[in-house]
Amino acid sequence: MVEHQDETRAAYNGVVELYASMFADRLETQPFSRNMIGIFAELVRGTGNLRAADVGCGPGHLTAMLHDLGLDAFGLDLSPAMVDHARRAHPALQFDEARMEALPVEDGALGGVLAHYSMIHTPPGELPALLAEQARVLAPGGLLLASFFATDGPEPVRFDHKVTPAYSWPADRFAELLALAGLVPFARLLHDPASERGFLDAHLLARLR
Repeated sequence: MVEHQDETRAAYNGVVELYASMFADRLETQPFSRNMIGIFAELVRGTGNLRAADVGCGPGHLTAMLHDLGLDAFGLDLSPAMVDHARRAHPALQFDEARMEALPVEDGALGGVLAHYSMIHTPPGELPALLAEQARVLAPGGLLLASFFATDGPEPVRFDHKVTPAYSWPADRFAELLALAGLVPFARLLHDPASERGFLDAHLLARLR
């Protein structure tokens, strides 16, 4: 686990400004993602626990969006350079460096976790541990919104992401892993982003039992 995380950290440290310039306003042209995040925020508000983590927050744009949607949101990222950028771009919000398998959050503390394409670089055998960690920090009834690239095949597919190698997942397999982590998937959205990769964009909403 350490080796691939070190590679991922180094890769994102090297593209911070380019990445931020490409993605900071991207949801303006992605209505499906934007509205799924809005639904997530509304459901988290409904739990009464407004504390939410943007796990793999990158330059912090979605942490700021969650804040604007009424959540007490903070961002966590593996890349210290991304965290530094997020702090400069959104000085009123909290951002910290963290590994996804060891989140610096107490058990059952959060009403929501957003994982927006932040697990795509995780080798398939290590994904269950990440999902279990996200379940650990959620309060009963808390929400997870996981977004990822989806494939129609029966197995995860490794592909050459522009930053560092990544994986696409069959949505049903991903949902099964959520269930094994103690989360109940209750809504999903799959759509064709018309990208050159040929994968679907997938968004799964799950609730902690």
